[in-house]
Amino acid sequence: MKQTISREAALNALREYNKEPFHIQHALTVEGVMRWYANDLGYGEDADFWATVGLLHDIDYGMWPDEHCLKAPELLEKAGCDAEFIHAVCSHGYGICCDVEPTHEMEKVLFAADELTGLIGAAARMRPSKSCKDMERSSLKKKFKDKKFAAGCSREVITTGAERLGWELDKLLDKTLEAMRCCEDSVAAGI
Repeated sequence: MKQTISREAALNALREYNKEPFHIQHALTVEGVMRWYANDLGYGEDADFWATVGLLHDIDYGMWPDEHCLKAPELLEKAGCDAEFIHAVCSHGYGICCDVEPTHEMEKVLFAADELTGLIGAAARMRPSKSCKDMERSSLKKKFKDKKFAAGCSREVITTGAERLGWELDKLLDKTLEAMRCCEDSVAAGI
């Protein structure tokens, strides 16, 4: 079982450097999605590690967006995270803002799912229900193909992420959508 800092310590570190509610909600979403993936892919004993990496993946983004994944190691080390944890966090910015390559399956999932959670979240906010619970892959794919919709969510990163995992895009969409359905209520409650 991989060691990680406590969730309380992780939340405190996240909130120290991220003040925008949107950034906190995104971190909570990625935390829940990563926990779901850990369990789904057979890494249940490391679910806390996966979730905490998800929670802190953007620790530096709120205050240092131009140094994203470059400032993170310093902040994570200060919070008590080890080198394996820091590598995992930074790997989601591979080829975008850093050269830390995702090598472990968990890092590849984070790389692929991070951008996709943003796209799914934006699509959910456009729905009458404001939820992804009633969203089907077909409507998500329409939003994915519309480059003007949620333009900040890189379709190239999502596609590359699926390829790095050895998955078809539909598999990544289905799994991440299911993960977000499962954690939507706890994210909305801020827990």
